[in-house]
Formats: sequence, structure tokens, C-alpha cells
Amino acid sequence: MKTTLAVLLAAGCALAGCAVAPTQAGPQAGEPLVQRLVSEDEHVRVEELRVRGQTQRLSVQPKGTEAKAYEILPARSGSNPSEHRDGAGQRVWPVLSF
Repeated sequence: MKTTLAVLLAAGCALAGCAVAPTQAGPQAGEPLVQRLVSEDEHVRVEELRVRGQTQRLSVQPKGTEAKAYEILPARSGSNPSEHRDGAGQRVWPVLSF
């Protein structure tokens, strides 16, 4: 599921002609690999945080509209998506953001 979501985001970005700017730093000894991927076009900016190759956070920020930024809940790692209904892939909006 997590790789399917990443593939769909990358494919949609490629079709829309947006820029993808991966930023990653080499891990120190004993530290996990952390990647921050940013996909952006004229309508939306998508930021993805990956730790050890697993998507931890997807944040979507619409541009030029009054729509609020939201997050997409990634699937839990190591789980079968057909066995549970935890809201993976659903949009959520922060209620209290300061």
C-alpha cells in the first residue's frame, strides 16, 4: 500500500510535469536513513517523510485556493491492508494547529 501510494504520487507528478526534489542526508553510524521528498506543481505541494524506506507522513498543501493543508494517513508497516480498517489512505485535517 505504501509503495502503491508513492508510485501513484510519482506517476501523477510526472504526468502533471511537476518538479520532484528529494532531499536526504547520509545516515550516521547506527542512525536510520531519513528522506524528505517534495513534489510540487502549480496546484499542489506534496511533502513525504520516509524513515528506513517506510512512509511516515504525507502532507498536501494546495496552492492558490482557500483549501486548507491536510495529511494522508500512511498504512502501518508490516500489516495486511485487507485485514484492518484503520483509515490508511484517508485524508485528515489538523483540528488544533498553532
